[in-house]
Amino acid sequence: MKIDVLLGIQWGDEGKGKVVDVLTPNYDIIARFQGGPNAGHSLEFGNIRHVLHSIPSGIFHEEKINIIGNGVVIDPIIFQNEVADLQKLGVDVRRNLFISRKAHLILPSHRILDAASEASKGKTKIGSTLKGIGPTYMDKIGRNGLRIGDILRPDFPDLYTFLINKHRNLLRQYDFSYHLEEEEEKWFEAIEELKTFQLIDSEYFINQALCEGKKILAEGAQGTLLDIDFGTYPFVTSSNTTTAGACTGLGIPPNVIGEVFGIAKAYCTRVGSGPFPTELFDETGNQIREYGNEFGATTGRPRRCGWLDLLALKYAIMINGVTQLIITKADVLNFFDEIKVGMHYQFEDNDITEFPFHLSDKLKPVFQSFKGWKIENYSKNLPSKLNEYIEFLEKETKIPVSMVSTGANREAMIFRK
Repeated sequence: MKIDVLLGIQWGDEGKGKVVDVLTPNYDIIARFQGGPNAGHSLEFGNIRHVLHSIPSGIFHEEKINIIGNGVVIDPIIFQNEVADLQKLGVDVRRNLFISRKAHLILPSHRILDAASEASKGKTKIGSTLKGIGPTYMDKIGRNGLRIGDILRPDFPDLYTFLINKHRNLLRQYDFSYHLEEEEEKWFEAIEELKTFQLIDSEYFINQALCEGKKILAEGAQGTLLDIDFGTYPFVTSSNTTTAGACTGLGIPPNVIGEVFGIAKAYCTRVGSGPFPTELFDETGNQIREYGNEFGATTGRPRRCGWLDLLALKYAIMINGVTQLIITKADVLNFFDEIKVGMHYQFEDNDITEFPFHLSDKLKPVFQSFKGWKIENYSKNLPSKLNEYIEFLEKETKIPVSMVSTGANREAMIFRK
């Protein structure tokens, strides 16, 4: 058997949670492989709208196994709140959720460090969600981090104290006031709840499941253009958001990767700072934000909006080895008579046809225009103009568009091939 991978191929917020939820009936196991509670995967079904942060998006399917992999970083307090919200909806989280012992813990001091660092940058801040993600990954790479499995060790309090003291020393370089003790009590209460979950060596669990013929979907967070290596550095996240990240984030070899589902909106958005060549600063951009409800599911921040960037899309497809494209939020563009796609960039009259090392503000996108479309609610027939748009994307990327989302609900998903 192979493991299929599903990930975003823009700057995140592409609608991954909904697509995972729709695809989950085809799989036995859904496994998150990177990121942390900076993710906000939104799902809508019936009269329920729910946002997941750390827990995989297959959790509402009670017969499916969900795994938080070793590449994920977990804030015990946010996780505890997420579990409580799911339990209110009648979800038996403990029954089918498994957590890797090798996943790293976000400490209260990680969030303080995140806030202090971001505040010190002034106008050069990267737009962090202030969830402590970056400092946690820094400790992981620096071989100082605490992992889920450590909470069962008898010397865990000593390990915690050692790392907290290290963070206190780091915080001395900032002019930043904080109250760590207020958060610690809640954090340790949440640690006790974490102990009640099924903690596993997920690499063995997943590889054994493959041997048993189980179908597995690896769920990514954020998006390719936020990847720590291949994104618009330094305005990126702290993990590998690409297909390669699924291998290191779950403990699987590259030769077991099957389909790679790349999810992109019919337009582009970005949260926080960083380059965005096709960004719109006019009323059209405002309308896309309004019609698409483009506000962060985790932070509530308004998203920057612009037309689809084909050059960036091709780059993300190449990096990930995408085999199927999924286009979301096509319905948001219902209100426009003209739709545009950024084909490539220009710099001083020179065409830039490869995604550059540095996205300068002086790069100007070259657009191609398309006629707009109107999607009927829950119609299973795509408008002809939208089909033309999709066929254009297929021709340019050489990748089939297998699914198109025409609304927020589960039912608003059209399978093309």
